[in-house]
Amino acid sequence: MSTAAPLTAPLMALSIGDWFNLFLYYLSLSLLAVGGAIATAPDMHRFLVERQAWLTDPQFNASIAIAQAAPGPNVLFIALLGWNVGINAGGPGVMGWLLGTLGMAVCMLGVMLPSSLLTWTATRWGHRNRERRGVRAFKQGMAPVVIGLLVATSWVLARAHGEWTTDWPLWLLTATATVLVWRTKLHLLWMLGAGALLGALGLV
Repeated sequence: MSTAAPLTAPLMALSIGDWFNLFLYYLSLSLLAVGGAIATAPDMHRFLVERQAWLTDPQFNASIAIAQAAPGPNVLFIALLGWNVGINAGGPGVMGWLLGTLGMAVCMLGVMLPSSLLTWTATRWGHRNRERRGVRAFKQGMAPVVIGLLVATSWVLARAHGEWTTDWPLWLLTATATVLVWRTKLHLLWMLGAGALLGALGLV
């Protein structure tokens, strides 16, 4: 059983400048999401948890886990992060729901707008020039960058398990899942289901 950690952050006040800062942050982060939005999770953790303290570690990890387990695009975890920032600012009740919706809209608009415009433009250009050497070299060169970003994301999520001595079942489960993803074609839903069952039984 993992060490208990608070799932909610203390109620905090966010000014208009803070919301604008959050929007600008996701606006700037949008163009760095080369391997998908999940590849930028380490920097989101640095900004939201470590620097601004707008989210707790459990909230950050739960937002990603819930979004990854749910059907649909994985970028939805950013909406959950924004929602939790708003909930922490508004507290329980109507104000929390309103600010949660605001946080969700601010984060999603910020992260989607530049990348969508760039992707649309670059895809059309790349398709027209797909045989150029520079285009092929760019695609091959970006592969290790994407892999590195995904490994960094995995480490941020895994280290939330805490101490080896007390949370070794979680580390063991993480290592087992990693090997299964790497060496087998077992569908991810089976591993998600197994993790949920082990959690429900209190084994991890």
